[in-house]
Amino acid sequence: MTDDPFAPKPATQRREARERAIAVLYEAELRAVPAAQILEHQVVELDSFVVDLVVGVTDNVEQLDAEIDALLDQGWSLDRLGMLDLWILRLGVHELLRNDAPVAVVINEAVELGNQFGATEESGRFINGVLGAAAKRLL
Repeated sequence: MTDDPFAPKPATQRREARERAIAVLYEAELRAVPAAQILEHQVVELDSFVVDLVVGVTDNVEQLDAEIDALLDQGWSLDRLGMLDLWILRLGVHELLRNDAPVAVVINEAVELGNQFGATEESGRFINGVLGAAAKRLL
């Protein structure tokens, strides 16, 4: 712990790390380049948690997609999801599988990301439902 009264609290750091991880994943998708390339060309050194999240998601994207696809209601598919909604779900499922943060925190953070960056006004609710089902299935 730092003595700096202006230093961000650990929860704030993790929230910002999740936002940055989504930004890196989104940029990689838009530019059609590997996320590792985006990580390598950052001007400011990224927090290790950001790197862990990005690498964990990209290294396991097929498994994450299979888990998400199994949880989607009939009539929904991965192709139908907005790009950011899908990356947020991937990140959330990855964090659930990592099992190093409370389930409620993982889901809440993903919902907040969905509310902030999601494709629609309903993104947060949709992400909440999918990750809630994922938590029951995976844990």
